[in-house]
Amino acid sequence: MELAYIPSPSHGVYHLGPIPLRGYAFCIIIGVFVAVWLGNKRWVARGGKVGTVADIAVWAVPFGLVGGRLYHVITDYELYFSEGRDWVDAFKVWQGGLGIWGAIALGAVGAWIGCRRRGIPLPAWADALAPGIAFAQAIGRWGNWFNQELYGRETHLPWALHITSSTDGRVPGYYHPTFLYESLWCVGVGFLVIWADRRFKLGHGRAFALYVAAYCVGRGWIEYMRVDDAHHILGLRLNDWTAMIVFLLAVTYFVISAKKRPGREEVVEPDTETNADADVDASGGETDGDASPAASEEEPKEDADAEEADVANEVDVKKDEAESAKKG
Repeated sequence: MELAYIPSPSHGVYHLGPIPLRGYAFCIIIGVFVAVWLGNKRWVARGGKVGTVADIAVWAVPFGLVGGRLYHVITDYELYFSEGRDWVDAFKVWQGGLGIWGAIALGAVGAWIGCRRRGIPLPAWADALAPGIAFAQAIGRWGNWFNQELYGRETHLPWALHITSSTDGRVPGYYHPTFLYESLWCVGVGFLVIWADRRFKLGHGRAFALYVAAYCVGRGWIEYMRVDDAHHILGLRLNDWTAMIVFLLAVTYFVISAKKRPGREEVVEPDTETNADADVDASGGETDGDASPAASEEEPKEDADAEEADVANEVDVKKDEAESAKKG
C-alpha cells in the first residue's frame, strides 16, 4: 500500500456547459502569457519599447505551435498513419503532442519575420525571451499531467506519479513523474539565464544559447528515464540524440559569438520616428545657427562701410574749402 504519491487527474477535459476546457491547452496558453510578460519586462529594461515583444510573438507563437506539432507527428508518425489509426488525429493538438525542438526551430522563423518587419535584431529579442520560454515550458509540462502521459519508469518513491488510465497501452501503476522533473529543471534554467545575463551582460543571442544548452542537459537525462514508445538509434532515444546535437550547436554559437561580438547591444530597437524628428530639428537648428553668424558678420561690415563714407565726405569737404580759399 502506497502512503504517498502524486495523483493524476481523473480526466483532462472539463466542461463549461457545451464548451470543453482542456487542461493541456490551458497550460500552453498560460505559459505563452508568462513568456511574453517576462520578455516584455526584459526588453524594456534593455531599451526597447513596450509592446514590441507581443507584436513579434504574434508571429512566433503560431509558427512555434505548427513546428512543435510537425516535429511530433513526423517523429511519431505511426500514431497517426499506421493501420487502424485516424490521420485526422494529427491535427488534434489539444490531445497532446508538441515537440519543443520543432517549436523552437519554426518559432524562430516566425520571430525572424516579426523582427525584420520592426527593424530590430533577432538575437537581442531572443535574449529577452530566453528565461520566459523556459518558464513557459515549465508550465506547459503540467499539460502532460492532465493527459497522464510522458511518465518514467516504475518507482515506489513518495513522489511517484499514480497513473490510472489504461488507454493507448498505458498500464496503471506508480511511475517517475518525468513531467515534474522537466518542469522543475526548466524553472532552474530560467533563473540561471536571468542570473548569468545580469552577471555577465550577455548579448547577441548568448542568453538564448545558454537557455538552449542548459535545457538540453536536463532533457537528456529526463528523456532517458521515459518509457513511452519512441524511435531508438544505437540504443538511445531519438530525443536524446537531438538534445546532444542541439547542445553542441548552442555551445558552439555561444563561444564564437563571444569572440566575434563581445559585450551587449547598445541599441536594441532604433526609434525611427523619434530619430527622424530629431534630424529635422537638428537641421532646422543648424540653418538658424548659420543665419545668425552671417547676419552678425554683415552688420559690422555695413558699419565699417558707413564710417569709410563719412571719412571720404569729410576729406572732400576740406578739399573744397581749401580750393575756395586759394581762389579768394
